[in-house]
Amino acid sequence: MNLKNIYKTRFNNIEERKSIWKVLVKDFFQKFINDDEVVLDIACGYGEFINEINCGKKYAIDLNSDSAKYLNKSITFYCQSSTKIKSIKDNFIDKIFISNFFEHLAREDINLTIKECHRVLKKGGQILILQPNIRFCANDYWMFFDHVTPIDDRAIEEVFSSHGFQLKKRILRFLPFTTKSNLPKSSIFIKIYLGLPFLWRFFGQQSFLLFEKL
Repeated sequence: MNLKNIYKTRFNNIEERKSIWKVLVKDFFQKFINDDEVVLDIACGYGEFINEINCGKKYAIDLNSDSAKYLNKSITFYCQSSTKIKSIKDNFIDKIFISNFFEHLAREDINLTIKECHRVLKKGGQILILQPNIRFCANDYWMFFDHVTPIDDRAIEEVFSSHGFQLKKRILRFLPFTTKSNLPKSSIFIKIYLGLPFLWRFFGQQSFLLFEKL
């Protein structure tokens, strides 16, 4: 599968996505990450998260080499698989961020990825996961050709627990399924949405989960 072509086709709204993620990071994700921490973004895409987060050191991996073109110079990028993160040593990372990724992997690769996360994280390190939840988006889950594994919050908790992680936070319904939805995407709307959690129950099709390495 040609990741470069898929990214170009699917993520052609780059500036819009950057605007959305700028607010998501500032108003939600940043509170989970301290200024001095080492952060790894797995399957970083075009850097929507890792470019915006404030932290000590930034690392990113993706199988699409084009990702490097969109990352800030302060970010160390490795074009490699999440199943074998060979460029990062053991017990080195404070926080890992994974967004909209596990549905693209076969079950065995999910297991291998989580095993690698456990290896590179420090004890007490955490993983922040934003994940489409098939319980809430079953009708649209297969609209993307490279979605291969149906997964929900219960399955994620089960597999992470089996690899030595403890669930610390779960928001069952958080964000809409995709930025290609018909919902407004202005920065003001995103800020309002994040500030009114009762809206999440109506529009949230992705779950947010935070796991800690035991």
